[in-house]
Amino acid sequence: MIAGHLEPYLVLSSLLFSIGAFGFLARRNAISMLMSIEVMLNAVNLAALAFGAFMPTLAGQGVAFALLIIAVAAAEATVGLAIVIAIYRNRKTPLVDEYDAMRQ
Repeated sequence: MIAGHLEPYLVLSSLLFSIGAFGFLARRNAISMLMSIEVMLNAVNLAALAFGAFMPTLAGQGVAFALLIIAVAAAEATVGLAIVIAIYRNRKTPLVDEYDAMRQ
């Protein structure tokens, strides 16, 4: 087992997740919102790796779970950025408030 405590990693993870959630809720720019989602996913990665390192019953599962999250984050960033670029070409604005006009 690795020497140290689990608590500082979980505090940092919850702080990162809170910053990402605030960034997602407070921003109107679609690219900033995607970056905030990436910060939240990285916070979950940190928590998964910390649990995997400090819990003997989760020996290699934390790393496997983190790799799965990284793959999902890469796919989300690719699809999200493609959608943002397509909307920006049509509307000439990255603000998400303008996206509701696409229904008409």
